[in-house]
Amino acid sequence: MSKEQEAKLGLELASKRQEHADLDAAIHTLVSAGNADQMLIQRLKKRKLALKDRIVELEQILLPDIIA
Repeated sequence: MSKEQEAKLGLELASKRQEHADLDAAIHTLVSAGNADQMLIQRLKKRKLALKDRIVELEQILLPDIIA
């Protein structure tokens, strides 16, 4: 993998981590409000899970397990 590709994936990883954290905060705020739309919360949780899957995928690409 070239340095350019690695940098691009690194930026995507940072972006996905930030979006994941933002969604977590939004979900927490909505749940704390008590009168939030449950469908909205479920959609946000689903998006958060998809982001987590992509984060794991990017981490595996950037930091592969090296079997010694």
